This record gives sequence, C-alpha cells and structure tokens, in this order.
Amino acid sequence: MSAIPARLAAPARPRTTAPVPAPVPAPVPAPTASSRTAARHRGATTAPGRRAPGTTAAALLIAAAASGISGPSLALPTAAHALHVPTASAAWLMTAYGLGLLAGTPLLAGTAGRRGPAALIRAGAALVALGAAIVLASPSALLPLAAGRAVEATGAAGLTVAAFRIAGRDRSGRSTGLVAIGNAAGGTLGLFVGAGAAQLLGWRAALVMPLLALAVLPAVLRPAGQAGQGGQAGQAGRSRPTRPGAPEGRFRDALPLGLLRRADFRRPALLMLALATVNFALVYGAPRRVTALTGWGPLPTGAAVASVALAGALLSWQLVRLAPALGTGRVRMLLAAGSTAAAAAAAFAPWPPVVLLGSALSALVTAGGQGVLTGSAVGGLAPERQGGAIGLFNLAFPAGVAAGPVLAGFADQTVQFLY
Repeated sequence: MSAIPARLAAPARPRTTAPVPAPVPAPVPAPTASSRTAARHRGATTAPGRRAPGTTAAALLIAAAASGISGPSLALPTAAHALHVPTASAAWLMTAYGLGLLAGTPLLAGTAGRRGPAALIRAGAALVALGAAIVLASPSALLPLAAGRAVEATGAAGLTVAAFRIAGRDRSGRSTGLVAIGNAAGGTLGLFVGAGAAQLLGWRAALVMPLLALAVLPAVLRPAGQAGQGGQAGQAGRSRPTRPGAPEGRFRDALPLGLLRRADFRRPALLMLALATVNFALVYGAPRRVTALTGWGPLPTGAAVASVALAGALLSWQLVRLAPALGTGRVRMLLAAGSTAAAAAAAFAPWPPVVLLGSALSALVTAGGQGVLTGSAVGGLAPERQGGAIGLFNLAFPAGVAAGPVLAGFADQTVQFLY
C-alpha cells in the first residue's frame, strides 16, 4: 500500500506566459538508426494513454513485497506458543518489518538514482532471500527471527522503490496507480495467504512471504533495465561538480529534513502517520477481534478481513478523484474522522460485520490519504524538490507499520479491548 504520487491528487497549476510570435517551423530530419537508439535509451516517459512497459510485473513485485507486512498477523498466536512468549511480544515480528521498511527506503532509494531500478531489484531480492534464510534457519527465539524479518523488509523496501520507478515513466499516472493498487492488494491479501501458508507449511512460512517476489524477477528485470537507461541519461545532463572529499549527498537529497519546519508539509505528514498507525494496529487487532466474536479459524478470518480491507483500498481511488472538488481542509477532516470511526468500530463493536466495516474504512482512508496528503504536502514545492519531499513524506507509512502492532499489543495487555 504504497504512496499514490502527487500528480494523481493535485491538478497541475496552469502556467501563464507572455505571447510570442509564432516561430517558423524548422524542417524535421528523418529519423536515423542512432536517433532511434537514443530515443529508446532516453525512455523515461511513454506515449500518453499507454502503460509503462513492465507495469504489470512491477505491480506483482510490489504486491509480493507488501504481503510481508500483514502475512504473519494470524500466525502470531502459534508463533508465540512456539517461542514461549505472549502474543503481544510476538507482534514484534510485525513491528520489525516496519522498522526494516523505515530504514531501507532511504538507504536503498539512492541506488535507483545512481544505478537504476534493475540494480535495486537485484539488491532488494538478495536481501529478501538473506532475511528469509535467517528466519528459516534461526532457533525458536524472538530476537533472531525479528532480525531476519527486518532484513527481509529492507530488501522489500528496495523492491517497492524500484516498482514505482518503473511505473513512473508513464507521466499520466495510470501506471503508478496500478502499482499502488498492487501494493494495497498485497498488503491486504497477505492476511489470508499468510494464514494459509502457516496452516500448510508451519508458522515460519508466514514470516517469509516476500520470497514470492523472487518468482517475478525474470519478468521485471528487463523493463527495469530500460527504465534505468532512461534515468541515467536524464541525470547525465543534471550532474553537478562536487568538492573533493565532499559527501555525495544522496541521503540529504533523498530526505530533505528542512521540510519538517514547514507547517504545510508537517501537518499532512503527521496525519498520514496517524492514519497508518491506526490501520496497522487494526491489521494486528481486527482479526483477533473477529475470531473472538465468531470463533472462526485463521483461514476464514483471514479471508473475511482481507476481502473487506481490499475493497476499502480499491474504493480509495474514488476519494482521490473527489479530493480536488472537496478541498484540502474537508478531505483532512474526512480522513481523520474516518480513521477514528474505524478504530472505534473495530475495537468496541460487539458485531463482527461492524468490526469488518471498521477494517475496510481504515484501509480506505489510509490508501486514499496517501494520494491526497502527498499532493497537499508537496504541491507548493518546486518540481526539482518534489521527489525528495515525497520520499520523506512516505516514511510516515512504514513508521505506522512499525508503531501500529506495538500500540495494539499494548492495548491488548492493558485495556483488553481485543477480546
């Protein structure tokens, strides 16, 4: 469930220029083999109305990476029993994934700019495989398992950045929207797939769901290489000399922390953090609430919660479309009210359908909020600053992935509202 880019949420501001005399058209030279090759290597954009090459593979790649967020949720009681820890402590297996995403996104984002998405996909896949190996080979102890999950998530963060980079060649936003839907679908369907994997193969299988991304690598590496050629060609004309011995500055460029002093950036970022935290608290807590009210097993519970959450995530597209007409202030109020209502319904309602409705509502406002709030946070910035601002803004999402299960586990131990 990754971020929908700002161009989907905020319409471009019209430019006004002084009238100039119409130029005399120059003769257009016939294309040569070298010019056609150069055009292919520039390939940073695609023709209007056409998806960027590799978009479907990128959507599947990001879906597999996102499945690691929610995959362990319904297997946590079994894992806690095997590890001899409370279920709330086993929630650190989910929190570790959020921490890995939080660290991996800025660390690996620079690789896409310097070497292209294909190199980033290879690095991300290697880290996913390494993290999964740590999980599968570790003894039944919480700390090494959590460490393996964090390594997996670092690789998944790289796969996520690469998927959006591939789709970003389509300036219409349609390709990026499809990849964002893949992100949301993977994050929600991971509940059901993780429950099924745990039942068939054991609880550790639910902890290594991002391994599914390795099956997509052959289909996604070729378009990723084409996207990298275009990105490198574009960067060649923008390179600037650096002082000898000076740091490359890629982390500073990827995370312009000075934006946190701007209220028009800080407020939507904090709201996004709140939405994501509530959403992933419910990813941990809502299935347990449904199980307590119905007596269902992991598979039917996972199917029910994943289905309604996916429906909510898909409906978020309508919220993104309506946002410009509603206005920034009203949309923020709707997002905050929707998240609050979702948390209350999932935590306190005595009827399973209302709990499921709360889960769907939280998925809707979280997925929609990513698009709408990203637009309002970076819309006033110069184009050359928007990429770094979006990267900084998007860190609110993995921060919520990390914080949500911890808060839900704390509430489970103190308030006991989940059971």
